[in-house]
Formats: sequence, structure tokens, C-alpha cells
Amino acid sequence: MGPVPSMRPSQRQSARLPPRSSLSPRSNLAGAGPLDHLPRPLSERDRSRWAPGRRLFSTVGAGVVLAAGLAVATSLSNGPLATVGAVQGAVESPGRSLGSAVGVALAPTVTPVPTPTPDPTPAAPGTLTGYQWPLPNGRLTLPFGPTPWGSRIVDGENFHDGIDLATFCGDRVVAAHSGTILAAGRRYDELMGWVGNLQPYLDRLDAKQLYSTLPIVVVIDDGNGYRSVYAHFGKIKVKKGEQVEAGQLLGYEGMTGRASGCHLHYGLFSPLETATFGIDKDVAKRMRLPRKEIARIDPMLVLPEQPKPSPSPSPAASSSPTP
Repeated sequence: MGPVPSMRPSQRQSARLPPRSSLSPRSNLAGAGPLDHLPRPLSERDRSRWAPGRRLFSTVGAGVVLAAGLAVATSLSNGPLATVGAVQGAVESPGRSLGSAVGVALAPTVTPVPTPTPDPTPAAPGTLTGYQWPLPNGRLTLPFGPTPWGSRIVDGENFHDGIDLATFCGDRVVAAHSGTILAAGRRYDELMGWVGNLQPYLDRLDAKQLYSTLPIVVVIDDGNGYRSVYAHFGKIKVKKGEQVEAGQLLGYEGMTGRASGCHLHYGLFSPLETATFGIDKDVAKRMRLPRKEIARIDPMLVLPEQPKPSPSPSPAASSSPTP
């Protein structure tokens, strides 16, 4: 064999390695060069393999951005921006506040306690005006207060619950105050301020036909929270429901009922009063009356200074009105 021709280094390398383009991933590694199985530069890789994925990612990303923009626009269209701690566009559930839905502590609702309406009370006697003497020329025969002849009980003593005035039988009795007639006659007890069950007493009157033994009485609502009681008329000139003025004729002095002579019993009380007078237990038991009545006030507290009585006419000079 002849001598082998000498070759330059570059020629020897070219002769040893095939062109890179002829290599493939499946080439025999025994014949590959030391750098042949390293990743190729990006510039030499086949980009068509990754192009569809990049287009899909770009499309999905654009859709997410568009959806987010629509959500923000919808939220803003639902109302103004929410305050800190609230949820924009949240709907408050019935019975539950928005603040509680997002965990914000709210001050408890305080229900105001209604102020109780005080019970009405009667006007003080010193404030009452417009009264005049019901028997203008009468003399006081029995005052208001403790007396052995009283059938009411106050502080353990017999008590007279009004004033007795007298002139002569048939004298004119007038209204002490303007007002409305509540009762006129012998059926008046239900308006007299009894405290308790009055029905047994009324049943007794009906059963024994005792109404004729009672005094003739007029009860007037004075229009100021008080009632005036006039008793023992011989005859009356008014009827229930009528309006009267102070000084108007009511009837004539008499001695009907339990009386020893002609006179007028005048009493004054308020249905609003809570104090009571007791009734003599023997009287209450015998007549089947309640044991209490609304307390009265002294009529002298509201009546003006009594005028001096004029001389009474002689019975021979003038006759009294027929009762």
C-alpha cells in the first residue's frame, strides 16, 4: 500500500464528521460528535411546532381581560361605589343589615320606653271659680266635717259630707255653677260616687218599693271635673240632660227623704278623686250600701263670702211657692 496523502486539520475534520444537517435525533450515538446531542439554539429550532399553543393562550388571555372589564362595568352600573367595609352591589336581605353581612359591628337598636300617661287628678279647690250660693239667703245649719249626726266615717268619726242651708219651705234653690243636669228626681245613686257594688242596694229599693222614701235630688256636672249635689227638694223644675247657668232656678226648698225640716243639702265632689269616705257600718248593712264613697270637699272652699241675709218676709205677708 502506498503512502497516505497528508491532510490539513480542517480537511481531516470534514472527512470525519458528516454535515450537521444530515444528523437526526435518531442518529447512531456512537458516530455522533461530543456536542451533537445538546439543544439547538432557539434561532435554529422549528417554531411552527409551538405557534398554535401561543395563539390559543393569546385568545384565552384576551377573553379573560374582556370578561373582567364587563364585570367592572356591570358592578358600576348597579349603583355608586360602596363605602369602606361594604360590598359593591350587594343586596340587603330582609331582617339582616348590610353591615352585618360583611361583618361590620353595628350599634344595637334602642327601643324607646313610652312614658306612662299620668292618671288625671281633680283640680285643687282653690282654683275653682264661678260658684255662688245655691240658697242665696240661707243660713248654715250644719257645716261640713265631724258631727254626731253624720252617716259618713272619716278618721273613725261620724262625718257630714256637705253643708246644710235653710231659710223656709218653698224658697228658691238655684244652680251654684253652670253645667249639665245628670240626674233630677229620686233615681240618682249611680251618679253619687259610690265605691263598690251598688246593685244589692238598688235591688232592695225595687223589691221593697222604697224609692218614694228617698229625697228628691239634682246632680249637675259643673264642667270643671266636679259634680254638685242638691238634696231634699220639695219640687224641681229641671230635667236630666238640660244645660243650666249659675243662678238658674232648679227647684224649691223642701224636706223630702230623711229630714227633720225644710233645708238644702249641698255637696261637691270629683269623680277623679281617689280618696274615700267610709259609711257607717250599721247604715251600710241595713240598706245594703257599699262601704265607701268618693271623698267630698267642703263647699265653703269655693263659695264666695256669704251676703248678709235680708229680713225674711212674714208668712202672713207672703206665701211660699207650692212645692
